[in-house]
Amino acid sequence: MNFKLPIYLLGLLGLVTSCTDLSEELYDRVQSSDYGTTPQEIETIVGRAYSSLRGGASDGVNFYPTSEFVFFVSAVASDECVIPTRVGGDWYDDGAYIELQRHNWRPENPKLWAPWKYCYNGIASANAILYQVEQSGLDAATARPLYAELKTLRAYYYYQLLDLYGNVPLDTTYVVLEAPGTSPRQEVFEFVERELKNNVDYLPEQAYGRFTQDAAHLLLARLYLNAEVYTGRPRWEDCLTACGRISGQLEPDYFSNFKTANQTSREIIFAVPYDSKAGTVGNYLASMTYHYEQRWAFSATGDYQWCGNGIAAQPGLYSAFEEKDIRRNALLVGPQIDLRTGSTIIMPASGNPLVYTEEISGLTEAAQNEGARLSKYEDKAGDAWERDYDLVLMRYAEVLLTQAECHIRLGNAAAARPFIEQVRIRAGLETPSNVDLAFIDQERRRELVFEGHRRTDNIRFGTFFQAWWEKGADAADKHTAIFPIPQQELARNNKLDQNPGYVR
Repeated sequence: MNFKLPIYLLGLLGLVTSCTDLSEELYDRVQSSDYGTTPQEIETIVGRAYSSLRGGASDGVNFYPTSEFVFFVSAVASDECVIPTRVGGDWYDDGAYIELQRHNWRPENPKLWAPWKYCYNGIASANAILYQVEQSGLDAATARPLYAELKTLRAYYYYQLLDLYGNVPLDTTYVVLEAPGTSPRQEVFEFVERELKNNVDYLPEQAYGRFTQDAAHLLLARLYLNAEVYTGRPRWEDCLTACGRISGQLEPDYFSNFKTANQTSREIIFAVPYDSKAGTVGNYLASMTYHYEQRWAFSATGDYQWCGNGIAAQPGLYSAFEEKDIRRNALLVGPQIDLRTGSTIIMPASGNPLVYTEEISGLTEAAQNEGARLSKYEDKAGDAWERDYDLVLMRYAEVLLTQAECHIRLGNAAAARPFIEQVRIRAGLETPSNVDLAFIDQERRRELVFEGHRRTDNIRFGTFFQAWWEKGADAADKHTAIFPIPQQELARNNKLDQNPGYVR
């Protein structure tokens, strides 16, 4: 579950000191009172806000591209992925990923700062552009849809903060005179719910890469699906109502959703558009998962980007798929054939053949070839570091599985079957006679693999706190269900309260 904005802030306190810079960035060509009077200008205004979904670039301080640290934090904290320290210390990163794997993270862990910066950078962008629209002189009828999209996008970021950190500052203004304090999780939940309900009817019915009515209803469904975790009160019926307002269909070919030209998919509800030729950056997950020599498996001339040999599937994930499940091809295992020779690629450092294994010998001394690789999106010769497929944030299969889960939680497994069967048939599988919550948990694990959902699902189903590979059971108080407020932010803003279970 994302998962490059030209405005770089150092977290929430940066909003206090950066207002002048933001206004100069936004108004450097046209006065605000003159801008936003044509459809083309309106598209430009909204597009600036959506660019924040790609995350931040490396400028010496900020580094939080969506496909790397924002995704890494959530995925490695779940039972889905791992970034092992390989022989020689590669990917040790001061133990940050070991902490994430073992659920003993500290507020000082720099990786935990990345999603915070990502979300508040997006919120700052939305707030600034909302202010610009307010000052533009647009009539109310023209401005209302703009407000709806920008507020819904802002609600998306607050949903991420609600899920990851729980208790966070709420700020909806562009001109910030002082840094706000912490708002409790219940209040953040209510804010996200209110923003979505108040704006969904003003969103476009269809628009690729932008929040539509379907995307807003799915975000609302996610909110209600996890409401018991977030607030202590289940909202299964409300979740079903939100899902019932979403139109969509499955693509016959599962992997067509993840092709380079996946913008043609009828299943995708919301995606982040990328085009390296247009200069988009931050979409290089494939470059971070494969072995350094993987290029020879995709191109006889090595016409494929060098790779970083980092993130891999956690042991047990590949085995969770039945052999005939087509979705198992989202993971790459086995020998990698050198297209120059027809033989298995040899790893220069060890002289051993490059054969990806599901098992990993250990978290701190893993061999270079250990771990199934994340291979859900299309790879082909000629790919550069930055990929051109659009990053999928929402698709219709999630709606079907969400409806199935709600029906089961409400005690009606029979009503869940038609939704599950659509997903299973496409995967080439039959639906078992016994469909319960444990089955739904694993079916979501398979269908939505590497799409950023797993940590949230682990928490909702209770598996997050159990022991798994290289992780013991979490503390009885279950404070790890939310991350600590990053120490870097506490140092900047003394009004922030640290989350329970963590030392300030």
